[in-house]
Amino acid sequence: MSAASRRILPALAAVLLLALSLPVSVRADTLRVVWRPATPRPGDVVWIQVSGGSAGATVEGSLGDRSLTFFPYPGGHAAVIGLDVDTKPGSAPWRVAVVETGRAARTARGDLRIAARRFKVQQLTLPSGMVDLDPDTERRAVEEGERLRTLYRTTTPVRLWHGRFVRPVAGTEPGTGYGARRVINGQPRAPHTGVDYAVERGTPVVAANSGRVALVADYFFPGRLVVLDHGLGIYTLYFHLDTVGVVDGDVVERGQPIGTVGATGRATGPHLHFGAHVGGARVDPASLLGLAVSD
Repeated sequence: MSAASRRILPALAAVLLLALSLPVSVRADTLRVVWRPATPRPGDVVWIQVSGGSAGATVEGSLGDRSLTFFPYPGGHAAVIGLDVDTKPGSAPWRVAVVETGRAARTARGDLRIAARRFKVQQLTLPSGMVDLDPDTERRAVEEGERLRTLYRTTTPVRLWHGRFVRPVAGTEPGTGYGARRVINGQPRAPHTGVDYAVERGTPVVAANSGRVALVADYFFPGRLVVLDHGLGIYTLYFHLDTVGVVDGDVVERGQPIGTVGATGRATGPHLHFGAHVGGARVDPASLLGLAVSD
C-alpha cells in the first residue's frame, strides 16, 4: 500500500463513523421523518421525530412488530423506542402515518439498520448462598422478577417526563457494566441490564426525570429499590439502596432526592445500580441520559 493510501484510509474511516452517528431523514409528501441515531445499536433509545403535519394531527407508526407512541413536540410529533440488549443486528422495517381531518392519510416507510454491539464478559465471585439458592429463596426471587417484568410491560398513556434525563448521583464518572455477560462463580448468567455507579454508602440518589413512584420494595437480588414511571412506557430503576425517601404513588420532579446509595440485595459493596426500560426493552441508561430533548 502506498504512503498516500495509508493517509487516506483513516480519513475515510472517520467520515464513515461520523455519518453513522448522524440523524437519518426521510421525506414523503411533505412529511419529514428523522431517526436519531441513524444506525442504532442494541440498548439504544431511539428518537423518532415527524414534522409536516398540523398540531392536531394523529400520528401512528411502528418499528418492526412494535407500535410507536407519538406525543406533541415542537415542530411536530415525536416518539421514543428502546432496543433491548438482546436485539439482533440487521434491518427493521418502519412505518409512520399522519392522519388529519379532511385530508387523506400520508404515510412514510423505510428500513432502520441496527448495528452490532459487543459487550464485555465479567467474572464475579460471590458467596454461594447468593448464587446457589435454596428452593424457597429461588421461588421468592423468581416471583419478584416476574412482578418487575409485569410492571415494565405496563404503559401509562400520558407523558410524565419533560426535558433531558439527568444522572441519578453526583459526579462525572460514567456508569459501567451495561450489557456485560456475567459469569458468577463460574456459572454464566443473564446480561447485566443497568449501569453501576461506584459511590459511597449514603450518597444521595435523585430522580432522573419527573414521574410517579411505581414501586418501593425490598427484593432478594436488587435489594431495597425504587422504580419510577415516567409515562409512555419509560421506567427508571434504582437498586441496592440504603434508605428510601418516597412511597408508592408519590409524584416526583427531576433531581428530587428519592433515597441513598447502599449495598442491599446481591451486591459486593456500596453502589447504585441504575436501570431503564423503554416499552419493555432493557435499554442502556447512558442512551437515555444522552437523549437530546428541548422541551
